[in-house]
Amino acid sequence: MTIPILYEDAEALVIDKPAGLPIEKPRAGGPSLSDHWEELKLGFHRLPAPSHRIDTDTSGCLLLARNPRALRRFASAFAERQVSKRYLGILSEIPGTREGTIELGLTKISSEKGGWRMIAARRGKPSVTHWRLIAEIGHHALVEFRPETGRTHQIRVHAASGIGIPLLGDPIYGKAGSAPRTMLHSAGIEMPRYGKDPIIARAPLPADFVDQGFTDE
Repeated sequence: MTIPILYEDAEALVIDKPAGLPIEKPRAGGPSLSDHWEELKLGFHRLPAPSHRIDTDTSGCLLLARNPRALRRFASAFAERQVSKRYLGILSEIPGTREGTIELGLTKISSEKGGWRMIAARRGKPSVTHWRLIAEIGHHALVEFRPETGRTHQIRVHAASGIGIPLLGDPIYGKAGSAPRTMLHSAGIEMPRYGKDPIIARAPLPADFVDQGFTDE
């Protein structure tokens, strides 16, 4: 597997992470993005390191730092909400409104039977996502999400509990088997940098989104 490079300079890489590929090696074994760190050095001495996380099922833009100093700066930029992120998701139904802002407290729960998941909770960590409807095909809708915060499973929970419609294929917050994976794609990322050009990257719409009839125009 070749990992597409969307952006490259001396301190940053943005890759187009394939859907289904976890960032870290799973406990049960199997392929992961960490198998590709060596090839992603691209002539540098140090291995790149992810500056943020996206779910295993999620495809698209992932920012990697090429040295420890850049990793610290990028982490600060995410923490201070300086990074603009754009996601595209396919909802399993058509929403009743065309746009909105979701603000929920999120917390993690777990059980022996169901494993762990995130839920909306009054005392949870604050999370904010802006969304708008882009297109409708049949019973499904393509939605743009612009999260201000970066909580675990944020967009997935915001779709299911905020909009009231889960992402197509989401096995935790929606209906497993309705699509080959949770239909969420990290379509773009932008990060300003002091004294340097901003990092700007766009990931093309993956084939499984196109197979549903959607385009990103």
